Amino acid sequence: MIVRRQVRQKTASLVVSDRWNLTHLVKSPVHNFEKHVEALETLVVQVESARPRLQPAMAGADFRSILKLTESIADGAARLGAFAYLWFSENTAQTKARSFKSQVEQRLTAIHNRLLFLDLWWQGVDPENAARLMADAGDLRYHLETIRRYTPHTLSEPEEKIVNLKNVTGRNALNTLYDVVTNGLRFTMKIGGKTRAMNREELMSHVRSPKASIRQTAYEELYRVFSPHHDLLGEIYRTLVSDWKSENVELRRFASPIAARNLGNDVPDQAVDVLLAVCAKNAQTFQTYFKLKARICRISSMNRYHIYAPHRADTKKYGYADAVNMVLEAYRGFSPQLADLAEQVVRERHIDGPTRLGKLGGAYCYSVVPGLTPYVMLNFTGEARDIATMAHELGHAVHGMMAKNHSVFTFHSTLPLAETASVFGERILSDTLLSNERNKAVRQGLLVSQLDDIYATVLRQAYFIRFENRAHHMVADGATGDQLAHAYLAELRQQFGKAVRVPDEFQWEWLMIPHLFASPFYCYAYSFGNLLVLALYRMYKEQGESFVPKYLDLLATGGSQSPHDILSKLGVDMTSESFWQSGFDTIKDMVRQLEETLS
Repeated sequence: MIVRRQVRQKTASLVVSDRWNLTHLVKSPVHNFEKHVEALETLVVQVESARPRLQPAMAGADFRSILKLTESIADGAARLGAFAYLWFSENTAQTKARSFKSQVEQRLTAIHNRLLFLDLWWQGVDPENAARLMADAGDLRYHLETIRRYTPHTLSEPEEKIVNLKNVTGRNALNTLYDVVTNGLRFTMKIGGKTRAMNREELMSHVRSPKASIRQTAYEELYRVFSPHHDLLGEIYRTLVSDWKSENVELRRFASPIAARNLGNDVPDQAVDVLLAVCAKNAQTFQTYFKLKARICRISSMNRYHIYAPHRADTKKYGYADAVNMVLEAYRGFSPQLADLAEQVVRERHIDGPTRLGKLGGAYCYSVVPGLTPYVMLNFTGEARDIATMAHELGHAVHGMMAKNHSVFTFHSTLPLAETASVFGERILSDTLLSNERNKAVRQGLLVSQLDDIYATVLRQAYFIRFENRAHHMVADGATGDQLAHAYLAELRQQFGKAVRVPDEFQWEWLMIPHLFASPFYCYAYSFGNLLVLALYRMYKEQGESFVPKYLDLLATGGSQSPHDILSKLGVDMTSESFWQSGFDTIKDMVRQLEETLS
């Protein structure tokens, strides 16, 4: 009770603004654009002039001076690129912002290509001299190790440049085509007796409608519009998969298509195999949940149309300032230090909250450079889900702020651990709300909402990867788009078992998952991050306050060490089936709590 009184006193005077302030990024970025680029190019020239001095036996001090220059380039480029993207996010219809973003991307890409020689040289340094130079590199050691991890799979400098050029007009162009086609689709639905035209984002909001008929109609309209394009989209996918295989398996000699992603994440193949196996083994946990949800939401026959049906108590609306205070209060109950950092994001006006016409959809956190308070974009509409999103994105922000003492190259966490603080923030919020709520219906609604989100971020993502593993082998053997669709439907029906009926039109669902096209095998990072947090949160509940300093140390490490080394400090073995199972044990506990609300 004392903690909660302190929180109210602390946040009562906080002025909550709903628009962000971008002036902290770059001074006059648009008017002085050429000056900013020229400053970066001056530094690039200094790095290029050092090329003749790059020798394996060079002095450590000389090597560090070159690395210092690359850090300065990365810092300036990050600030300029962040401004361009954040300005574009405010209003995607603003032509000046779009044009500026394109300018920045083109100029920064050119700068990156001019520095490519340095990474390639470093990969070729003999192990003895590499170890000597890394011993003096301080915080940049893991960054340098990361570059060298790719040595067995790196081509010559001319070949690497050809690959970069090819990707611009190859897979990048195909991904742009995919975006143009899918984002250009329009849908119609009859709402309140009136037929309305809408985009996909608006359409998908209706799959969470309280009315079953509207949920089903929304999905039927989605596939009515998408299915006629299955030949084109399927061919785009097959071509992208073939390109991935040609570059990564045939040219770069990775053992399998997914191995290229695993190396980038610095996660052993075995850990990913175990993670996916545990997810499949526990599919029945969610099948049990959906049976319970059918009873709670009074759905006579649960099928794929209704898995996101809202709980009847999930109708309350929240004010933006109230939501901010709720999140800060929950954070402060776990760690005053994290709460202070989250509050700093709000106080410095680095958060853009409510939704607006033309604003980029979704939500994100942009941790730009160490020491600069991250920026958070939301589309807050007042729903309970929006408060969880706020806790999630502020978690990303405090993660970056905790790691501020690292280099621009090492403060960002590696992808598998990037979701740790964000998902943990959601758990802190949900646990606080549950512990403070005595109304059985509201508690039931909170559990339903949490389990819906956990399903979407754990099991659903793992089955995307299962499909990808299968699809990449099928495409190599000449499979058609229709055959891929049948394989996807089979995976989907295996995932839901007898608990949820899956209509035939869901065979086209894979065609509308952008990550499958643009970022093969990316999605297991969501399963990894969310299950990791569920397991860590279970450790917190068991260990109490003694867990908090260890967790804060994890965040403060940022991306300066490998995932293995970071997790080992917490006694976590990512290749252990029992560890991943402990995350599912937490999910099972939540399902049991939900079942108890029915008695």
